[in-house]
Amino acid sequence: MSGVLTTDSTVHNTQKDKAEKVNQLFLIKGKNQIGVGKLFAGDIGAIVKLQNTETNDTLCAKTRIVSFEPIEFVQPMLGVALWPKTKLDEDKLSTSLQRLLEEDPTLRMEKNAETHELVLYGVGDQHIDVIISKLKAKYKVEVDLTEPKVPYRETILGTVTAEGKHKKQSGGAGQFGHVFITFEPSESSEMVFEEKVFGGAVPKQYFPAVEAGLREAMVRGVLAGYKVVGVKATLIDGKYHEVDSKEIAFKQAAKLAYRSGMPQAKPVLLEPIVKVAVTVPEEYTGTVIGDLNKRRGIILGMEMISDNEQLVSAEVPMTEMMRYPTELRSFTQGRGSFVQEFDRYEVAPPPIAQKVIESAVKQAEEDE
Repeated sequence: MSGVLTTDSTVHNTQKDKAEKVNQLFLIKGKNQIGVGKLFAGDIGAIVKLQNTETNDTLCAKTRIVSFEPIEFVQPMLGVALWPKTKLDEDKLSTSLQRLLEEDPTLRMEKNAETHELVLYGVGDQHIDVIISKLKAKYKVEVDLTEPKVPYRETILGTVTAEGKHKKQSGGAGQFGHVFITFEPSESSEMVFEEKVFGGAVPKQYFPAVEAGLREAMVRGVLAGYKVVGVKATLIDGKYHEVDSKEIAFKQAAKLAYRSGMPQAKPVLLEPIVKVAVTVPEEYTGTVIGDLNKRRGIILGMEMISDNEQLVSAEVPMTEMMRYPTELRSFTQGRGSFVQEFDRYEVAPPPIAQKVIESAVKQAEEDE
């Protein structure tokens, strides 16, 4: 940007507040690196073996500290789930991806704790293809790609009281736990547990075991195996045995009550809704709005953000947005961009829920 950069000089990294030694300078011509002693203002060159410098850092003289505005990169929105082909690929995948992420700020990686998927986000199909090719050619890592799973949830609309009785007799000490639990809808995102047991029908020391059993059970819903939210469970009655009752027995009894009660409590599938902001040239606004409507979206508003650009805001089910980056690029000739963020969960329409449930049942059968 100004001045002269010479080999064997020392420069200052403003962002990291550290010195960098300039070992060698090159001009890049295709595949060839041409060694030069100096780079002048306006030259585009390359430096090797920098210790602390990354993309968007500014290098300057220690005597004149300068910091340039960082480049604003396109946000990566097209996600693919990566599955290593072999155990060796699995071992090398994480470190290889870390290096690629350092090189390319338009990549993003996320380990989804809920779906147990490693999801890589890029700006489009070609971008993802290049990264996968680079993984194979440069790092000798091979992966299979799948579309990321949508993190659905399950909840209930009705109230039901269910019984769970666990009794086991095996030679020595037995196990006995008997509970009655009421399941009802709740506003909470996690399960709410209460106990209203009278007369010591279930001793207090077993309450935590009942709660633990329910929390474990709620990880898998009865419809399609998704996490259950918005449920209040109240322990209202039960029985115990002075010798055979143990924590494990009440934990199992709670799970049995869950399995028998939840299917009768009007269980429903919840789908994630995302807030979407699409930036497009004005001539494509109608196309974008029509397309978002087809995706079951609700248009929240439109705003002129420059002479010829509109910002369209909408709420759309996440499942309808999986291939959106590619499709938006296609019908706006590469001139449209968008960002999205999770907003809330809503009850999925019956046809959608049915498809998800059927798919989950099929997958469970295949896994068996």
